[in-house]
Amino acid sequence: MKFEHTSVLLKEVLDNLAIKPDGIYVDGTLGGGGHSYHILERLTSGGRLIGIDQDTDAIRAAGERLSCFEDQVTIVHDNYEHIAEVLEDLSISAVDGILLDLGVSSYQLDNPERGFTYRTDAPLDMRMDQSSALTAREIVNTWSQEDIARILREYGEERCAGRIAANIVRRREKSPLETTGDLSEVIRASIPAKMREKGGNPDKRTFQAIRIACNRELDVLRDSLDTMIDLLKPGGRLCVITFHSLEDRIVKNAFKRNEKPCICPPEFPVCVCGRESKGRVVTRKAIAPGAEELKMNRRSASAKLRVFEKK
Repeated sequence: MKFEHTSVLLKEVLDNLAIKPDGIYVDGTLGGGGHSYHILERLTSGGRLIGIDQDTDAIRAAGERLSCFEDQVTIVHDNYEHIAEVLEDLSISAVDGILLDLGVSSYQLDNPERGFTYRTDAPLDMRMDQSSALTAREIVNTWSQEDIARILREYGEERCAGRIAANIVRRREKSPLETTGDLSEVIRASIPAKMREKGGNPDKRTFQAIRIACNRELDVLRDSLDTMIDLLKPGGRLCVITFHSLEDRIVKNAFKRNEKPCICPPEFPVCVCGRESKGRVVTRKAIAPGAEELKMNRRSASAKLRVFEKK
């Protein structure tokens, strides 16, 4: 299956990165290289792009797509949580811009072998990094009922989390859940008919929650944003595209904290905590796709772009 993914908010990303022709940029979620290709088009021979992705299929696809840029691009198989180590290995101390596109690629969603989709019966996998030990199958078959319910509530905002978790445990006592179809069957049996009619596909929230847990997505994001801001040169920008409220909240709060880090009580006449601002939030309101993009790519509907500029 060909690795395909439509680059979301492409023009908005390129505009907000404020690309310098001789700058150094990092695409922390390289995917098939869509955003990176257009960044590289704007660089001169002195510019450079480092692409990071944990998916080996994405690495191969991006390598082919970006091969025409030769020495200007370096592709690294890793998780963006290790961006500081990646740059240190390349003898780079600071960069002009960093991009994160946190969406699951169309290839990952549509390829049954990857186990991300509930539309096709396939092995329960959901790993972004296929060398990772933890799979969706292990989560549903070995985690406690309490932990499963917790991730369904926290990561999927699923109102029937307790019932689904209980039914997963009850089902696996007979035989392990092996496929996405097995999981889907349990979910549908756990959600009342009236809720299924109103809430769209009943599988979506549970599959999202298990995928997030399997790949530690929110923890990685939460733990990486401050580091990324620290790695920017003065005037450098961090652009983050999120696809659901949990991600967006983490990014919004991190940007706000780095813009106004003071923890002094409001009644203090002057700041005594010594925490200084690292820069400014460029996007007071998240940037969403326009009508034309929504028409061309329905999967962009929930995308939001936020931008931070280093002081």
